[in-house]
Amino acid sequence: MLKVDGINQYYGGSHILRNLGFEARLGEVTVVLGRNGVGKTTLLKSLMGVVPVKTGTVAFDGADITRSTPYERVRRGIGYVPQGREIFSRLTVEDNLKMGLAVKPGGAPLPAELFELFPVLQQMIHRRGGDLSGGQQQQLAIARALAAGPKLLILDEPTEGIQPSIIKDIGRVIRMLADRGLNGQRMAVVLVEQYYDFAAELADQYLVMERGEIIVRGRGADMEADAVRQRVAI
Repeated sequence: MLKVDGINQYYGGSHILRNLGFEARLGEVTVVLGRNGVGKTTLLKSLMGVVPVKTGTVAFDGADITRSTPYERVRRGIGYVPQGREIFSRLTVEDNLKMGLAVKPGGAPLPAELFELFPVLQQMIHRRGGDLSGGQQQQLAIARALAAGPKLLILDEPTEGIQPSIIKDIGRVIRMLADRGLNGQRMAVVLVEQYYDFAAELADQYLVMERGEIIVRGRGADMEADAVRQRVAI
């Protein structure tokens, strides 16, 4: 579904991503781990076209999207949940969700499955986003990304600042999306995460980054044997 080949990224004179490449497969959760400052968020912004890659290629669903705009990538079927959620605090929950329909024809309805995944959003549909708790805002941000029916979902540290009960709910939703998707079609998921136990529970494939490179990769079931916890400990 997603193939990244030899991408390089710079901020000024700093080489942030170094010949980085991997594949994210349909029906699998690909977890990206690493200490702070190793380039994880820059990687996701590069996948979304928020930051243009200097060299290398990004392909999605068989098409080269290396130079595509973020809007074009969303229209092709990529959903993005940024770090910090970035919901619209003065808009209602309903209006935040409708923002996720921007690439759909006018008048397109919100998928009913969003409220099955996150029932609290139905209960708070007319509340302003800024009045929700941090965990509820994270659920809103994920639902907004899902509104357009993506084939690939990219999440940047969805557990940051979230209470444990909602972390479990988010993990359940991510696993279900990879396995079954929203409409019976499996989804590819790329998850950047610092919370090791959450990542290990979900990972079908893991990648460990250090100084802008992938230094270790493997199957999620092998994370303990590969001593991944020690590699990402702060």
